[in-house]
Amino acid sequence: MIEKLITSNLKMGIIAGGQLGKMLVQEASRWDISTYILDPDSECSARNVASVYVQGDFNDFETVYNFGKRVDILTFELENVNIDALQQLKSEGLKIVPDPDVLALIQDKGLQKEFYLKHHLPSSDFACFDDKKSIEKALKSGEIAYPFVQKLRKGGYDGHGVALVKSAEDALLDGMSIVEDKVEIAKEIAVIVARNSMGEIRSFPAVEMTFNDETNLVEEIFSPANISLEEEQRLKELSYEIIKKLDMVGLLAIEFFIDKEGKILINEVAPRPHNSGHHTIDAMVTSQLKQLLRAILDLPLGSTELTSASVMLNLLGEAGEHGAVYYEGFVEAMAIEGVKIHLYGKKTTRPSRKMGHVTILDKSVENALKKAEKVKSILKVKAWKK
Repeated sequence: MIEKLITSNLKMGIIAGGQLGKMLVQEASRWDISTYILDPDSECSARNVASVYVQGDFNDFETVYNFGKRVDILTFELENVNIDALQQLKSEGLKIVPDPDVLALIQDKGLQKEFYLKHHLPSSDFACFDDKKSIEKALKSGEIAYPFVQKLRKGGYDGHGVALVKSAEDALLDGMSIVEDKVEIAKEIAVIVARNSMGEIRSFPAVEMTFNDETNLVEEIFSPANISLEEEQRLKELSYEIIKKLDMVGLLAIEFFIDKEGKILINEVAPRPHNSGHHTIDAMVTSQLKQLLRAILDLPLGSTELTSASVMLNLLGEAGEHGAVYYEGFVEAMAIEGVKIHLYGKKTTRPSRKMGHVTILDKSVENALKKAEKVKSILKVKAWKK
């Protein structure tokens, strides 16, 4: 891989061409890496920046297999990928990072929880169920009780496939699920950690996240997190332990809870660039995207030093807005010092669709948060009305 990289002859395949794929392509272009994108959407974010776009379903065996045969190294920007095709490509010698075995485990939230249990990693208590009828039966028998959190074992993303069930009036999700104890959350924290094939590991400083109660999407991410040095150190130790126990090469985003008693619990992980790492593009020596490239190409990992305090906001489509996108207040927001706007290239908006993000830099999180409130009041994602 190194030889091909040095000769600018490396072909890197990325399964899915959403905003994460687009940002990874943009970073890879700095090293003249040829990038191939597989995505079913002909208007996906990465199409216009990738070297080669291939339209196709990343859940279809033949499509994924044939795509993999065109590249030297393969990675992905989401978990919902045909594992059998990846395993076949791996058996034929294609380098796939992270490894398909890791992806298969992380794809299934039940297997994730069993992994934490097996390795004595702190996580909330859970039980696995085949469908909602078996959950209803467990409720009647007293095996589980309200309130609890139900998560579909596969296919969930951005709050989809997750339900907080407080009483019998709340609808259950149908499908193979895990049911977790409802944690009394004091803080929601994320850590991104990278590991290369030589075993070198580096983690980014922890970030703190706030969520929108209605959409269950991240509302703000600020760095550094408002936690103690002891908590920061424990989160770093856990992130190192998780990626080593997975024997994983690549980038791993880990979401944690700190409960009201101060206990740190692992929520879930994602083996790819993550929304909680967008601020690293503007506020770190090495971005999560650069770090991923370093990890998968067997290069030394980069510094994870903060260069600025920051707040990151997701740019979401406004309620009731459907159609060609219009960014109201764009110029006014740009006039605020330290505001960095990133647009994902999506041509149409709809309510709660991720259309971009804004990172606000300042000397302190407190000042950045004040600016973030101004940005939220000014910058709106709407549908263009002639």
